[in-house]
Amino acid sequence: MPRPWTPSPAIKASFAVHAAAVGGLLAVPAQWPWLIGALAANHALLTAAGLLPRSTLLGPNLTRLPAAAAARREIALTIDDGPDPEVTPRVLDLLDAAGARASFFCIGWRARENPALCREIVARGHRIENHGDAHARAFATFGPGRMRADIAAAQATLSEISGQAPRFFRATAGLRNPFLDPVLAGLDLKLAAWTRRPYDTRCADPDIVHARLVRDLGPGDILLLHDGHAARDSAGQAVILAVLPRLLATLAEHKLTPVTLADACP
Repeated sequence: MPRPWTPSPAIKASFAVHAAAVGGLLAVPAQWPWLIGALAANHALLTAAGLLPRSTLLGPNLTRLPAAAAARREIALTIDDGPDPEVTPRVLDLLDAAGARASFFCIGWRARENPALCREIVARGHRIENHGDAHARAFATFGPGRMRADIAAAQATLSEISGQAPRFFRATAGLRNPFLDPVLAGLDLKLAAWTRRPYDTRCADPDIVHARLVRDLGPGDILLLHDGHAARDSAGQAVILAVLPRLLATLAEHKLTPVTLADACP
């Protein structure tokens, strides 16, 4: 069921700027350069907010787990861009060995190509979340209709294949525009970002990737990794496979429990 959409303060301010600009143009046409400048500045601010994956200017955005989860010393492992038939099964084995749970942000078309793997993710105690249907690089330029169609297609695919409806959505690279928040409200999804990312689709050095993830590590963190589109280390394997055992050991040393976003955010 859709949930009510409440514009963020920044979006409300944008509405006010547009209304004032229209009123000003009608009342004092000679002021048009200043009014157009105000509109341009407003649009520049909204665009910049969409290019910052952890920004909350455009609407709610989960960048840390709730206080109750942090008090239980929980963290969230989120794994994007799969399922990958080569990498994901090995990731699942590593998680099983550590008794860890993770949230897999899956791409719709990849799920349709690997339905049994999606079901295995769920059967092993993890959650599947929505990472869009096409994982389009131009997602942040989509209008509301195209954006909704893409997310809804992935939602239908992932729900049917896995037997569980995703509760969270993550945009391609975290980039978005002001249309996303009302679209997510209409689909009853919540936007989820991360506390830190290791850029493991570009960096193939496991030491650097691990260091980026564990720097200032603490309860409530949301960590980002990739089983799909993962960079390859010097041995030719996806960097997540070299990093994950070390990361899980570090979490155990800090007495931090990896849980799914759904478990941490009831």
